[in-house]
Amino acid sequence: MMENCRMLIFLCYILKLITSDSVNVRLVGGHSRCAGRVEVLHRGQWGTVCDDGWDLADAAVVCRELDCGEPVDALRDAHFGQGSGTIWMSAVLCFGSESTLVYCRSKGWGKHECNHSKDAGVICSEVRLVGDSHCSGRLEILHNQTWMSVCAAAFDQQDAEVVCRELDCGAPVQVLGAAAFGKGDTQMWTQEIQCRGNESQIYVCPTSLPHKYNCSDDIVAGLVCADRVNVRLVGGHSRCVGRVEVLHRGQWGTVCEAGWDMADAAVVCRELDCGEPVDALANAHLMGAAHFGPGLETIWMNYVVCTGSESTLKNCGSYGKVGQGCGPYGDAGVICSEVQLVGGSRCSGRLEILHNQTWMSVCDAVFDQQDAEVVCRELDCGAPVQVLGAAAFGKGDAQMWTQEIQCRGNESQIHLCPTLPSHENNCLHDNDVGLMCADRVNVRLVNGSSRCAGRVEVLHRGSGPIWMGMTFCTGSESTLKNCGSYGWGIHTCNHSEDAGVNCSDHNYSRLIIGPHLCSGRLEIYYNQTWMSVCDAVFDQQDAEVVCRELDCGAPVQVLGAAAFGKGDAQMWTQEIQCRGNESRIHLCPISPSNENNCLHDNDVGVMCSGYTDLRLVNGSDSCSGRVERQYFSKWGTVCDACWDMRAASVLCRQLNCGIAVSVVGSDWFGEGSAEIWADVFDCDGNETKLSECSISSWSRAECSHSRDVGVICSNSSLALHDGLVRLSGERQCEGEVEVFIHQVWRRVLLDSWSLTESSVVCRQLGCGSVLNFYGSSSSSPEHSHECVTGFQCSGSEAHLGNCSSPQTLNCSSTQQLSITCIGRGSIRLVGSGGDCAGRLEVFHSGSWGTVCDDSWDIKDAHVVCRQLQCGVALSNQQVPAWFGPGSGPIWLDEVECEGNETSLWSCSSPVWGKHDCQHKEDVGVVCSGKHIF
Repeated sequence: MMENCRMLIFLCYILKLITSDSVNVRLVGGHSRCAGRVEVLHRGQWGTVCDDGWDLADAAVVCRELDCGEPVDALRDAHFGQGSGTIWMSAVLCFGSESTLVYCRSKGWGKHECNHSKDAGVICSEVRLVGDSHCSGRLEILHNQTWMSVCAAAFDQQDAEVVCRELDCGAPVQVLGAAAFGKGDTQMWTQEIQCRGNESQIYVCPTSLPHKYNCSDDIVAGLVCADRVNVRLVGGHSRCVGRVEVLHRGQWGTVCEAGWDMADAAVVCRELDCGEPVDALANAHLMGAAHFGPGLETIWMNYVVCTGSESTLKNCGSYGKVGQGCGPYGDAGVICSEVQLVGGSRCSGRLEILHNQTWMSVCDAVFDQQDAEVVCRELDCGAPVQVLGAAAFGKGDAQMWTQEIQCRGNESQIHLCPTLPSHENNCLHDNDVGLMCADRVNVRLVNGSSRCAGRVEVLHRGSGPIWMGMTFCTGSESTLKNCGSYGWGIHTCNHSEDAGVNCSDHNYSRLIIGPHLCSGRLEIYYNQTWMSVCDAVFDQQDAEVVCRELDCGAPVQVLGAAAFGKGDAQMWTQEIQCRGNESRIHLCPISPSNENNCLHDNDVGVMCSGYTDLRLVNGSDSCSGRVERQYFSKWGTVCDACWDMRAASVLCRQLNCGIAVSVVGSDWFGEGSAEIWADVFDCDGNETKLSECSISSWSRAECSHSRDVGVICSNSSLALHDGLVRLSGERQCEGEVEVFIHQVWRRVLLDSWSLTESSVVCRQLGCGSVLNFYGSSSSSPEHSHECVTGFQCSGSEAHLGNCSSPQTLNCSSTQQLSITCIGRGSIRLVGSGGDCAGRLEVFHSGSWGTVCDDSWDIKDAHVVCRQLQCGVALSNQQVPAWFGPGSGPIWLDEVECEGNETSLWSCSSPVWGKHDCQHKEDVGVVCSGKHIF
């Protein structure tokens, strides 16, 4: 019934989205409907948007939704006056392509840390150029909610100055009439525009009625602007190398190098027409020493996040406020290639060199093998394979480079090679030189069983160092070097933390488009091609082999009729004749089949049981013991930092052992001796198998056998062990406390109970720390005469049975103990405008407090990011109060995590509130974020 209700609500929501024509955003307080304070409609009520993280990408979505042209500015600090009522959105993150603001990410409806002094605003252009590019086309002006073409006779050079400025397109190049960009189908604007030329927007210019004009569609105005570039590189040897500076509000400012990577550099190089990125220079490890020297006072962008496909750096997302300082970091820098190969691929094609801001073809007579060595190296394409003349990749249409290039072959870039005048001044495009490089792979897997398994190593400027830390890929990148990271060589690792990968390409089968790696449409690798398999040639014995090859356990079901969708690969139609005991599918015999006309309607799918087996060992029975799981045919233990009560509940259910009663440490069932599997399980608690739970990360730190986790399920005899605890509430981590004493479950009286005992109960149940405890009247008559009191704990015990023995008595008091544990969600990051960066605050004893930065390191930050489901830690902000000093108590100090814990509460620290700190030492954390990128 509940599922039906949820589905009905979902369908109603989708129907509303499909049928609604209303706009859910408006701009208030400006001169028109295209400028003002941003307000969004939610639940029938208009509310404002907090300016935390508000930028031009967000403003672009608003302007598009309102059909108001391009964004001119994204304004903060209640520029259009303070709104009233609800603040609906905060920490908005748009990629710029969303159709409506409500599709952008945010903290959630009504969730914020703002007041109306931080209401966001937008100014849209109300003018646009249609038909060619953003900066050239037929002129249209927005008037009375309608776009109108402009009569060429009513528009002149001064008006053009304003339009180009408003569109951030530099100076006007040419004003065109006679419908140079085509006839519009809009109404005609015939009022004479009388700009002086220095106005910021066209609506500021006065107008007058032009009785002398009888304008038709044949004479609409067109305009070509210079398309000014809003980014530049300063301090290098050319315009394609240097410190990154961006133009905003008519002022140049720098970009903070925090989080600066190759994806960001690629956008800059593309915007400047400077070829491919060679390096993204960031020098956080030099504590502020910018590679190209210190830049301007204003820092316009901080924590830039580009996908790599943006047309301009200003369209990339960024964290922090405009003009915010850069802390210990320096200014970002970029080196672009200044050489490119055209007409083939990135690593093969016609050679062009950038000279005096112009790309030039190169005459084959002035280019040799040594020069080719340098070009291939500069493009990160390995060694040259062949130098080709006679326009092998087609004739270019650029100017011709005819100077003799005299590289020795060991230079890092072509501009470092000397040149001499050449006699080939009459070289034609018939002689354009072309080049084929090896297209070297810049990543390898080392010390594994094949080239598809092993330690990950990337090639950058040679070899040896740890090149990448905090790597973040969207999954669509063509090379690992294009993924986000914290910059080349910037890390807090040693080689004991080197990353490793096992790929499936050395397998001959795979399952795709399924809910996980062990379920999906079957494809077989044959003749270097992945092929779909016809369901008529595949049976249960074949499935046994596929599941075994993929280390996915046993087959659950073989599905035909394209159960996992139709493929688009070639079709495998030969009969597969496995006996069922083969280790790989390619070892099975095959024979011709009559199913040569099999279509993708008959693609076969396979569901395997999962790639692990599970057991409880060293307990009194099969339903209690140390948790061990099988991975790649090896049994290993599970670290207690990677496990909680939800995971235990799923395990007990899977083993037909009832429900989880307790999660215990190695002092119960002893230490294991084999592998330690440190997957961090993220279960909801209602899954039927542990393989259905998502795995949030793999441990980045050692986890010793002293932390092997154990579980006691309700069907175990140990479930009737003194000191076991359960909470009888509606939610997992709250309710009336029951303790198993003398073979009976007993209520606990509020008398003599304290926060110390409460903390032990929450820890024992895997529920974090205590939020509060209180007295309540018993609602269960069966326990009315069986109570206990007198527990005395130090607070460090793993379970209540380790505390001093209590007294049993009749329940004469009506005040029986209830506890609410915090569980998850008891930490937050504040002060940055987003959920995944800011000052760390923890909730304890009914109030939020801060954490002192004494002993704080990147491992502690990793745990915080994992607990908040914010990816990995990009930065461990040890600058005093980087995100501002907090207020209230300082709850934690000297926190020590190994880095693989599921929550901060699994880390060691002194007792709550014990510290020698001030708020100027409040720690901050910057995470990669689960939605970027």
